[in-house]
Amino acid sequence: MSLAVVTLKKGEGRFLKSGGMWVFDNEIASVMGSFVNGDIVLVHDFDGYPLGRGFINRNSKITIRLLTRNENQKIDEDFFEKRVRDAWEYRKKVTDTSSCRVIFGEADFFPGLVVDKFEDVLVVQSLALGIDRWKELILDLIKKVLSEDGITIRGVYERSDAKVRKQEGMELYKGFIGEEFPTLVEIQENGVRYQVDVKDGQKTGFFLDQKYNRLAIQKLCKDARVLDCFTHTGSFALNAGIAGAKEVTGVDASELAVHQAQENAKLNGLDKTVKFICEDVFELLPKLEEQGEKYDVVILDPPAFTKSRSSVKNAVKGYREINLRGMKLVKDGGFLATCSCSHFMEYELFTKTIGQAARSAHKRLRQVEYRTQAPDHPILWSSDESYYLKFYIFQVCDEK
Repeated sequence: MSLAVVTLKKGEGRFLKSGGMWVFDNEIASVMGSFVNGDIVLVHDFDGYPLGRGFINRNSKITIRLLTRNENQKIDEDFFEKRVRDAWEYRKKVTDTSSCRVIFGEADFFPGLVVDKFEDVLVVQSLALGIDRWKELILDLIKKVLSEDGITIRGVYERSDAKVRKQEGMELYKGFIGEEFPTLVEIQENGVRYQVDVKDGQKTGFFLDQKYNRLAIQKLCKDARVLDCFTHTGSFALNAGIAGAKEVTGVDASELAVHQAQENAKLNGLDKTVKFICEDVFELLPKLEEQGEKYDVVILDPPAFTKSRSSVKNAVKGYREINLRGMKLVKDGGFLATCSCSHFMEYELFTKTIGQAARSAHKRLRQVEYRTQAPDHPILWSSDESYYLKFYIFQVCDEK
């Protein structure tokens, strides 16, 4: 059966031609041939020049998600197995694979698909209609490829419960794929043990992207008094504790997250030095400042304050406020680790916002290092959404 052909308007497709993998609804001149949403189609420029093959979904503003720039490439099991092997071989070279992101959407040329590996469990998030049809085959291929390295996957859990699925005309879903298994999974990272809740934890259960950023703060935390804000299940706090901090306080507004963090502290024998409290960070920090509290290290790992371009202005206010408050709690010569996980909060804007906070707090910042996400979340140049995590470590000095 011949594939439908999508033809772009003259002058459109700039994102696609510059290396991107998306075609937006307002860039399309015509669709010739029959198809149903989720099918593979051919993509042509206005003059008939072939641009590749991808999934179509007229329900989504991202109408085409490109799979290959080779118009003649057959999309079948062999095609996806090659992609899976490429993704796994890459990770074996660049990261600790005991727990890692195996598939990172467009950055691994699997548009709309995320697969995380927590020891011997896979967690999948499918966010696009086209890839959803191939999801179970791709998971079987991942199991096959990992088994060749002696890794047996005992269970798969699906966390396709992100609201973005509604923009694809898809229902939210979470549940087991295959046999059921206990959904608290123990992992170890940087010498710290965690219980990961793949069923009810945020996103896929644990934020693997901060792996080496957590490791980077360890060297600052020996004998230190540490405040970890937006601690979630305690990952930065526990890295501080295992590095020999004398006192660590982790703060999060979620009771579920704080309970899990406390359990993780016990798991590591750190519950005497690493404590967690359930409070709103924005309300707590001014109180700590009034009480005259000071810390050797303050860590700010907030959730994304913006998930769209339209809310960036409000996000800037949030980042400026939280960084100003955090800096005021750092002892002269102490350290601030601060980050943003929204790709809409671009590097230049985030950097400028921190600078504004420092001036308002009358602090001088000495940059120790700038980091981004762990390499199992590769940044694909020309795919802007794959570059989202910005992470700074500063020494904070009083104005002299």
